[in-house]
Amino acid sequence: MENTDYIEFFKKDRYAALFDIKLTEVKPGYARAILKITEKHLNAGDVAQGGALFTLADLTMAAAANANGRLAFSIQSDIRFLQSAFPGDILYAEANEVLLHKTVCHYHVDIKKDTGELIAIFDGICYRK
Repeated sequence: MENTDYIEFFKKDRYAALFDIKLTEVKPGYARAILKITEKHLNAGDVAQGGALFTLADLTMAAAANANGRLAFSIQSDIRFLQSAFPGDILYAEANEVLLHKTVCHYHVDIKKDTGELIAIFDGICYRK
């Protein structure tokens, strides 16, 4: 599939669509996505909910992993929140492949503000069917 085919495929991710996450680039082992923080992304402390950031990173990793041509599902992932995001912030997630084996792959995802400030780091391992 081409970059646009993977972007279309992941538009079917109904959960990520609830957050208004948009994939902007997808190729084998790499993906990039964008999310503008709005009121619906906020927790009770008026900062971006960790679950919204996790979903941004998880979708970006899934796109990078699945672009290798085999269906891949996350089997382990973790995130470290380094600073808060606020309404109006535009966040970019960038997933890069660390390791690709026959049945397992590993990805690192950085989430940054459009200013370049690092917001969170995410690592995930996927099982390839």
